[in-house]
Amino acid sequence: MAKTRPGKRDVDSYTIRGTNKVVKAGDCVLMRPSESNTAPYVARVEKIEADNRNNMKVRVRWYYRPEEAVGGRRQFHGAKELFLSDHHDTQSAHTIEGKCIVHSFKNYTKLQNVGPEDYYCRFEYKPATGAFLPDRVAVYCKCEMPYNPDDLMIQCDECKDWYHPACVDMTVEQAKQLDHFICAEHGSDEDVKKLQETSLTNGKAETKRQRK
Repeated sequence: MAKTRPGKRDVDSYTIRGTNKVVKAGDCVLMRPSESNTAPYVARVEKIEADNRNNMKVRVRWYYRPEEAVGGRRQFHGAKELFLSDHHDTQSAHTIEGKCIVHSFKNYTKLQNVGPEDYYCRFEYKPATGAFLPDRVAVYCKCEMPYNPDDLMIQCDECKDWYHPACVDMTVEQAKQLDHFICAEHGSDEDVKKLQETSLTNGKAETKRQRK
């Protein structure tokens, strides 16, 4: 942790202006962007300081959105995905607009309801080099893409792999009605057709978010 500078003192918390929300070190916050009509920045508070005039500063570690990183936003990036960077900064505490939660990828996929304050992170990012950690993740489906928790996927009852409906010639609506699914590699075309014909109107297909 960075040392407190002369004339500064550490404080335990900061109450966001105009609210009763209390921010402490370790919390994730939404910070006012420099440009209007821009989504708020997301950061993790590492330290809170006050000077002799009680001006409050926060030492933060920034999260980057996919479109802000090298390579930009890709198909498998979820709408609420963030990268934890090694970019640290000190900002006025008054630029904090609200609190948020940055979940681990695993915990995010278990959420039953995703709120406006919910985000997730599965990669660390180094802006200076454009490097990601980890530099590879598991891939799924015939398209061999990492999992995007915003997209519906169905699981083969035989191989247990996950598939995008479009990659197995199915609509999302059809996939939601399936009670069972067998991919083409582990069942004949007749088997797949039969499963589709006997799918329930109130089907039990589960999204990958619910089953992982």
